[in-house]
Amino acid sequence: MTDPNPNPAAAGSPFDRIGGTDAVKLAVQQFYVRVLDDPRLAPYFTTVDMDRQRRHLVLMLTTVLGGPDAYTGRSLSEAHKPLHIPAAHYNLVGEHLVATLEQLNVPADIVDNVQKVLAQVQDQVVTDDQPVGA
Repeated sequence: MTDPNPNPAAAGSPFDRIGGTDAVKLAVQQFYVRVLDDPRLAPYFTTVDMDRQRRHLVLMLTTVLGGPDAYTGRSLSEAHKPLHIPAAHYNLVGEHLVATLEQLNVPADIVDNVQKVLAQVQDQVVTDDQPVGA
């Protein structure tokens, strides 16, 4: 997932720059390895169909990166409200995503944009309730 073009403005969308669908699928796969290995976050996924979850995140991340918008799932708020996710756990997920993208050599400007999107949607995911397992 390296940026072959030193001029990002001439390279197309961030989705195209990182390698399209295959690159997003790889990032999502590696991201969930990190998340499921984190004992603070793993409890959120004990009853989740992870194949379906990965597909949803691939579609959502594709959209965030300027690729084709094929996501038809629930809204972020609808999907996450029942999970009672505190800001600390939301931030951990963001850290795992950023670390995954950096490990895959995603260009810094794209990682920065993903972080901005995470900040913009935080209020749709985070609640003031106790986290799972607390």
